[in-house]
Amino acid sequence: MRVRRFIGSAFYSDDWVISILSTFCLSDPDELTMTQNNDAQSRSVLITGCSSGIGECVAHGLHQRGYRVFASVREPGGCASFEKAGIECLVLDYCDSASIKAAVDEVLEKSDGRLYALFNNGAYGQPGACEDLSREAIRQQFETNVFGWMELTNHIIPIMRTQGYGRIIQNSSILGFAAMSMRGAYNASKFAIEGFSDTMRLELAGTNIHISLIEPGPVASQFRANAYRAFQQHIVIDNSVHRERYLKMIQRFETKGNVQPFTLPPEAVLKRVLHALESKRPKIRYPVTFPTYLFKACDE
Repeated sequence: MRVRRFIGSAFYSDDWVISILSTFCLSDPDELTMTQNNDAQSRSVLITGCSSGIGECVAHGLHQRGYRVFASVREPGGCASFEKAGIECLVLDYCDSASIKAAVDEVLEKSDGRLYALFNNGAYGQPGACEDLSREAIRQQFETNVFGWMELTNHIIPIMRTQGYGRIIQNSSILGFAAMSMRGAYNASKFAIEGFSDTMRLELAGTNIHISLIEPGPVASQFRANAYRAFQQHIVIDNSVHRERYLKMIQRFETKGNVQPFTLPPEAVLKRVLHALESKRPKIRYPVTFPTYLFKACDE
């Protein structure tokens, strides 16, 4: 807990950072050997949450590497830029079962019933103290971040079982194993994804279907802007005991640019996704950003 307070306040030194990392011998996926990707053209990948940030970056990165990418967005208007780049795009709303099934049917029809990988990525963070979260706010958080992911994944697993292989990559978070105040709903949703993913890995043992979790810390994206909208929709600050803290949060929400130390570009996540797709032995978890490595080391 003491170390987490230091990181939250950015009280650190370069020598201390280096000593922590070297002590725990935290390897970077970039240093690991990946299989040759000569048959990327035959590999189709469905990616959710591609309107911006990590999903958009991964979709373009895999397309450039030769994968057949199916990029999904929530609104039809989000497809234009992908289609211009030669990337197949479709609408998928995690909160709508009919939308999920229609998207899966469309992908399978275009890919002759096969899918090499699924990258569950679409999500948002609902800020607010637990005592200020309504049932509806929590339900909406889980509809998008958990229930939709599981429903989509459960459509895909039988396809992978039939074809005898597959990769399922879940974009979790540092907050999937380290709690943070004022992020209770998001924390709980990512803890749930970690638990589901670890359980599915046990149940899929011996099937040649691999489950990997990506665990980013701060990454440059629209995540903060989307969180602010959720905050404005569901949190009433005037009568809350946390009012003063909320006012400080609003200042950060409205600050332009990156407000957190150690923020990395979304390409940092792309590197881990590539390893999870192409390694003969994909890792169970891929930390991204220094805070994730540090918190994991401190939990050892």
